[in-house]
Amino acid sequence: MADKAVPHFHNQAGVTVIAVGSKEFMCIGALPPFDHPHVFLDMGSDTEIICQYCSTLFRYDPKLKSGTAEPAECVWHDEAPAEAPKAA
Repeated sequence: MADKAVPHFHNQAGVTVIAVGSKEFMCIGALPPFDHPHVFLDMGSDTEIICQYCSTLFRYDPKLKSGTAEPAECVWHDEAPAEAPKAA
């Protein structure tokens, strides 16, 4: 299965600014189960955007690889448990 096409970021640490390497992404606020509705943010031609739910300021940094962030721990990877194999 392919990774998410749209990167997801969180602000569990409560940092003031998250630098991101993508201009289109999802903000989830805090980590599940305390996340807010997952909202798609698109900076367009701007270099900053504020999430309307959690007020996190995201700042585009072209030096960062797409899908990465600074602080790096603000990148969210859904760690959904794999399904157990079914008995024959």
